[in-house]
Amino acid sequence: INAEYMGRINPAFLMASLRALALARMARVPIRAMSSESQRLEPSQASSLLDFGTRRPFTSEHDLLRETARRFFREKVVPFHPEWEEQQQVPKALWQAAGQTGLLSVAVAEEYGGLGADILSASVVLEEQAYTGCFGPGFSIHSDICVPYISHYGTAAQKTKYLPGACSGDTIVAIAMTEPGAGSDLQGIKTTAVRDGSDFVINGQKTFISNGQLSDVVIVVARTNTAVKAAHGLSLLLVDTGTPGYTKGRNLKKLGLRAQDTSELFFDNARVPASAVLGEVDRGFYQLMNELPQERLVIAGLAVAHAEACYEWTRTYIKERKALGGTLSKLQTIRHKMAELKTQIAVSRAFYDRCLELHMDGKLTAEMASMAKYWCTDIEN
Repeated sequence: INAEYMGRINPAFLMASLRALALARMARVPIRAMSSESQRLEPSQASSLLDFGTRRPFTSEHDLLRETARRFFREKVVPFHPEWEEQQQVPKALWQAAGQTGLLSVAVAEEYGGLGADILSASVVLEEQAYTGCFGPGFSIHSDICVPYISHYGTAAQKTKYLPGACSGDTIVAIAMTEPGAGSDLQGIKTTAVRDGSDFVINGQKTFISNGQLSDVVIVVARTNTAVKAAHGLSLLLVDTGTPGYTKGRNLKKLGLRAQDTSELFFDNARVPASAVLGEVDRGFYQLMNELPQERLVIAGLAVAHAEACYEWTRTYIKERKALGGTLSKLQTIRHKMAELKTQIAVSRAFYDRCLELHMDGKLTAEMASMAKYWCTDIEN
């Protein structure tokens, strides 16, 4: 390239192009995969359901984030996950490493330490974790379910206090809804937060709280008005670890997700200031309902991505496993089943991606998100 031509190229454009080219080579991504949305393949058309550069809602910028996330999970999580399953939780240092890599709370505004990214970027991160089959790090619960409550309903002071740490991995956020006698039935919640001067005093018990052991702050769902139905008397309160009267119980042993800490939480006259209320007093139920579409979509995204990974693992296995004079992949019954599975996964992926687009436009309903969660988790199973 001669000097005269180089002088006419926008330096920013040149650097961006070279960076995309370098990352594409590092990830062994064909250059055409970094092309415009209209030229992107559907996953079912690619050589693998996990290939880069597919799916029309996404762009080359998302591909770069995907490459970073894939490398992180393969290098920082996969080799150590069996050990963490024995320990029943992951180290806090992993969260901080994810934060330094820019993989936590990517949708948080830049002014609070996030990337200010879209839901597609958040989906990229959770999908890449699901592709490894390592669900110990509760990143998506933290980033895409818990932190949005602070982003959407927090005061400026609350955002300044919690969001930078949520992005860096120094502040892990959990949400405490489930109770021993009520499950996830919000109408049956018995934990109370009674006003006492300028404070609220919390009493009650929570169980099966994901990220509970490692959490630095928990969003507690409690009844602030017991004279009315729960739908009109629930509030959300931010309770920091170390608050007097707030203790963490056992890290519960589970059949699955063994590396993901799941805890009991106890509140015995735990006192927090009124400034700890997240959003409006007695409006907690409505805040929870508003966040349900994204929460269901997150679960659907994890499920369909895991299903894609399971399909590719199986495809590799049947190509290698020999029986009856050849590999399993040569048997017609096996091929029929694999075709059926790929079709079901492709339909799930298309529906999930459409839900992502609707959510981007603020048009995703709770009903449609429920459909995605139901369908994708069923296919995963």
